[in-house]
Amino acid sequence: MDKYKSVLINNASKLDAITDACGEITKLASSIIEDNSRAATVSLLKKISDVVDNPKYQIEVKRVAQLLNSNLIEYYGYTTLQSICKPDTVIAEDTRTLQELLGELNALVGLETVKAKVNDLIAYQKVQKLRRENNLHSSKNTLHLAFTGNPGTGKTTVARIVGRIYKQIGLLSKGHFIEVSRTDLIAGYQGQTALKVKKVIERAKGGVLFIDEAYSITENDHSDSYGRECLTELTKALEDYRDDLVVIVAGYTEPMNKFFESNPGLKSRFNTFIEFENYQAEELEEILISMCEKNDYRLSEEVRKSVKAFFENEISKKNENFANGRLARNLYDDLVMNHARRVINIANVSKNDLSVITASDFEVLS
Repeated sequence: MDKYKSVLINNASKLDAITDACGEITKLASSIIEDNSRAATVSLLKKISDVVDNPKYQIEVKRVAQLLNSNLIEYYGYTTLQSICKPDTVIAEDTRTLQELLGELNALVGLETVKAKVNDLIAYQKVQKLRRENNLHSSKNTLHLAFTGNPGTGKTTVARIVGRIYKQIGLLSKGHFIEVSRTDLIAGYQGQTALKVKKVIERAKGGVLFIDEAYSITENDHSDSYGRECLTELTKALEDYRDDLVVIVAGYTEPMNKFFESNPGLKSRFNTFIEFENYQAEELEEILISMCEKNDYRLSEEVRKSVKAFFENEISKKNENFANGRLARNLYDDLVMNHARRVINIANVSKNDLSVITASDFEVLS
């Protein structure tokens, strides 16, 4: 936990300095660490949001704010931070039909192999349910899934849709989605981790429990006693609640493979493993264009050519930290910000000016 504290303080101090906040941001971070202050947490999140939404700040400043937001998630754990922000949140009923949900799945850019596997899985589960209803022998396979691949490849998005689809076909009673990380599952004292895992399982029953970077549960392999305690409780829950709980574990391919190899009891509870491949340049371009269209922006033809070349260049670098869909999201954010800086100086702005992202908006990024 000490490393999370130091990173949180360091980035709070950094954001303080570049936004001239006079130590206020650092003070809030200190209150969170020293007093576990909920009020300070909410205030810090508000300040982060204000920086991200304020057009006067440069992209670099906004990225520090977004990094600090990620630090808070790592420090608290996703579900704990969510409960602090929205303590009385009630799960909203998803009223979409099965066909609408399948349409949403199949409309995702790329992911052809993933979509084919998920569609097959849904068809299989529907038929098994019908067989049970007709007193025919049906498979006892669990619903749990393992998603492997790099960040930004759509694992969380697909996991959410799967939960809602399983609710629609009667495999889950609620279909809600709970996302957790190691911090949400591991306690600081022997015996407390099992209780923490039980609470998370209790909240997730009837829906999907999504564990991102699942291999981080056992940070030091067999020497991590808290991690082993968590896995013992989790493995038991996978079996005990298999009829109304879907656990989806996700992460980078190689660490996930090693994680399962060192935990064969856990691996046996998962019947379906789906690999999410990196996006191609054309797919990233399609994602970017889709984001623009949803928000009433258009890319000029010149920008479209530049964008495709940009994505091809990024892919050619073969960077192991390639951001995939997040790269398209970051580029969209940068283009929209540059567009705003340019358009604000136009005297008689037209609807076309407000809509079209031009080459000059892209050139600033080069």
